[in-house]
Amino acid sequence: MPGTKSLRYNLMAVLACLLWSSAFVAGKKALEYQHPLNLAGTRFLLAGLLQIPLCGSILAPFRLLKSDFKTVLQVSLFHTVYLYASFFIGLSWVSGAEGAIMIGVGPLTAALVAHLLMKDDKMQRRTLFSILLGMSGVALISLASNPWNPGGLKEFCGLMLLLSGALVSAIGNVVVAKRKGGLHPVALNSIQMLLGGVILLGLALPFEGFPQIKLPVVYYGNLLWLATISATAFAIWFFLLGKIKVSKLNLWKFLIPLCGATLSWIFLPGESPTLSSLLGMALIVGGIVVGQREPKRENAGR
Repeated sequence: MPGTKSLRYNLMAVLACLLWSSAFVAGKKALEYQHPLNLAGTRFLLAGLLQIPLCGSILAPFRLLKSDFKTVLQVSLFHTVYLYASFFIGLSWVSGAEGAIMIGVGPLTAALVAHLLMKDDKMQRRTLFSILLGMSGVALISLASNPWNPGGLKEFCGLMLLLSGALVSAIGNVVVAKRKGGLHPVALNSIQMLLGGVILLGLALPFEGFPQIKLPVVYYGNLLWLATISATAFAIWFFLLGKIKVSKLNLWKFLIPLCGATLSWIFLPGESPTLSSLLGMALIVGGIVVGQREPKRENAGR
């Protein structure tokens, strides 16, 4: 039934966003022990390997790399290399809550990019209003976090890096959506992460050297969780990109600043909410509700 299928897809989108929300706490803790590019590269190598058993064949991801190298490379550069290089470098310069807030601009950039690059995904009034409502909440939370206080230029650059990652990721969403139905989502996710992990570790060498190995158990626990998030959430997302319009699907990403900031306030020392940030969260939830409501059909059943 269409309604049941739509509910299932929405629940899958929520699960993916909840998983991504936990990455801000785990990322901040892991960055205490490892440099950003090495952490990103190790994370995605591990995440790509974790998905291989789910591809139907061990060789499936590598066959995809050979048969559709251009698409795999594009997705890897957009969704893994640039997005997570900017994510971990930016996250090392800002608080976990601020990181979650800036990633919250993803739905707006995704809808705008989809509107510009995809003929069948034009922005509707309801979508525009829901995005503006959610972005108002993101703005309120950003102001509550006081991102331009004495931390100064470095913190501002971190926020801009996170913002640029959201834009590049939106372009990657369009690349995947244009190939919907043509590629195995788990195999694509596995091989693009493996390729992205190798590229990130190569980029890390001249700046950070080789990854550190002798690190506490807490680091490896956070690394494993980050890899699990990537393996699971991206596989879900790539599947949904073939089922739901990019602009509508990405409305769910407003859950990321909501849940990511909350987890950061709970688990990271020195981070706490304010009244303004809580009001901002209410606007974000309102944006999701408005965006996901189906328009009423006039004269239904007549």
